Amino acid sequence: MKGWVVAGIVVSSSLSAIPAFAISAETYRQQGLSYREQERYPEAIAALEQASALEPNNLSGRILLGWTQHKAKQNVAAVDTLLQALQFNPFNVQTLNALGIVYLVEGQLMSAIAAHAWAAILQPDNEIPSYNLSLACERIGQYNFAIATAKTAVRLEPTNPHPFVTLAIAHWGNGEKALAQEAYRQALSVDPRYSDASFLNYLDEAGFSQDQIVRSKQVLQTTR
Repeated sequence: MKGWVVAGIVVSSSLSAIPAFAISAETYRQQGLSYREQERYPEAIAALEQASALEPNNLSGRILLGWTQHKAKQNVAAVDTLLQALQFNPFNVQTLNALGIVYLVEGQLMSAIAAHAWAAILQPDNEIPSYNLSLACERIGQYNFAIATAKTAVRLEPTNPHPFVTLAIAHWGNGEKALAQEAYRQALSVDPRYSDASFLNYLDEAGFSQDQIVRSKQVLQTTR
């Protein structure tokens, strides 16, 4: 029988036969994570909502729910959940990172910049806000800021090709084609798969907009 151990008792993974009052918030969270790993997002969200109802002040639980809503492409709900989490602790970098990413994907660029800038101030050695700040600043044409934040992301995470590609398109937008090509070559040295234009389509999963993917392909075409 598959399930979880709660207080020494094995419970069914469906939890359907157990009264709701007898199930802990942590059990609901574990079930939600299990459903999310299976990409069963409606069930995952329902379980995580139950966990939050049982423990409304649990910050990590709200962040988990918000991020799961984002993965399910329910970004309006995700923003609402993460803003609630931010009210509990406006200094929590994990909340700010998640909220900034959702704003970025939704095209709410100034809100994304605000969230990630605050996260970067709170935790300067965290590469996530610097990387996403570069993507957001590039989209609004603030290329010098995009270049500076991409360089920070590269320094903090030199084994990840994404910051190098971000740096490349920021230089490209700034009219610095040679620097764009140099940055893209660094991405290729980290991961040769970025020499395949079709592979770049997956950059949307890394926060790139479709226009930014097109620009990445333009840089690649000149970096042969």
